[in-house]
Amino acid sequence: MRRRDVPPDLHTFPFALKASTRLGCPRLGRALHAQSLKVGLGGDEFAINALISVYASSGAMSDAQHLFDGAPRRDVVSYNALLDGYLKAGETDRARGIFERMPERDVVSYGTLLAGYSRTRRSEAALELFEAMMAAGVEPDDVSLVAALSTCAQLGALGRGRAVHAYIEKRRRRGRPSGVFLTTALVDMYAKCGRINAAVIVFRRSPEKNVFTWNALIVGLGMHGHGEHSLEYLREMRLAGVRPDGVTFLGVLAGCSHAGLVDAARQLFAGMVAVHGVERELKHYGCMADILGRAGMIGEAMDMIDGMPMAADAYVWGGVLGGCRIHGHVEAAEVAAARLLELNPEDSGIYSVLADIYANARRWEDVAAVRKLMEERQVRKNIAHSTIQEEMFLGTSPLLLSQGP
Repeated sequence: MRRRDVPPDLHTFPFALKASTRLGCPRLGRALHAQSLKVGLGGDEFAINALISVYASSGAMSDAQHLFDGAPRRDVVSYNALLDGYLKAGETDRARGIFERMPERDVVSYGTLLAGYSRTRRSEAALELFEAMMAAGVEPDDVSLVAALSTCAQLGALGRGRAVHAYIEKRRRRGRPSGVFLTTALVDMYAKCGRINAAVIVFRRSPEKNVFTWNALIVGLGMHGHGEHSLEYLREMRLAGVRPDGVTFLGVLAGCSHAGLVDAARQLFAGMVAVHGVERELKHYGCMADILGRAGMIGEAMDMIDGMPMAADAYVWGGVLGGCRIHGHVEAAEVAAARLLELNPEDSGIYSVLADIYANARRWEDVAAVRKLMEERQVRKNIAHSTIQEEMFLGTSPLLLSQGP
């Protein structure tokens, strides 16, 4: 266009700026900004909104704010672009301040802030905002509904999740079917709230499923100890032509761990790379260490760690230490505890578990030595923040809870 000496007009720069945003090319956006000023179109409302979006998307919030403050007229698009930028920059409170100052709000305004709250796990604030959105008569879109369901899953707020589901069903009867991401959020919410049957019903009724939908159900089954069912759904997933990923295997391995399916877990773990083409990550090794530890196969767990292509982390060694506590393997417990203390010397749970293992073996001098070491290092007992005691021995599965669709 420029090579043919065709001059840009009011419509040119907004489209070009949107393209630079989608391409993730802030340098192009800045060059277009300079060009718009040069030809006298820098004050155009649509160009300014597109520029705010360019700078906000690239994290240049001071530039975005400067443009916003100097704009002769600001509309809901201007505010939404700035709101989105602050949320992506992690400045949630500042984003809320922008939201509160908006003279008018649309579904994008609410959905953007809702998604930001959900990402940062400000769950109560997210649900309050969703309820305010409904009270204001703003009809939520799929982005808002997914964020609301994700928040309900985080909180275990089954009643509120069911209310959102009822709204979705009402909307469906009016001719607005649920997309795959909304279906996935419903499956995830019911699974994480412990309503596996409801999750299965939503899953089965869905005409479209992607890897995230399958993972939501398989992870939910794993969380609640349904090892056999998680294996069945993995087989069904493959028959449906959907390729499993690392999260899929994490869910199935966790289900095997809770159900004591050691042989199935071994076979699955062994075939991750060779059969399925999925690389093993630390969390998969951690889950296998937990499975083998619970089964008393401490030597096999230690051999697995020796063969790992990366250094074992707290979850891996925690699985070994947990198994040692159950089965009384003192020597392996000493190795695991030493590695864990290298990673986190302030974790009182490690000392407590090692002292417990020594006490069960009636090695009282070693119990006293552990307690003395705690005093020398000024380690305070704080079970509420103990990775080892809470996560490995009270039935919680951090390996699984940190995953989602």
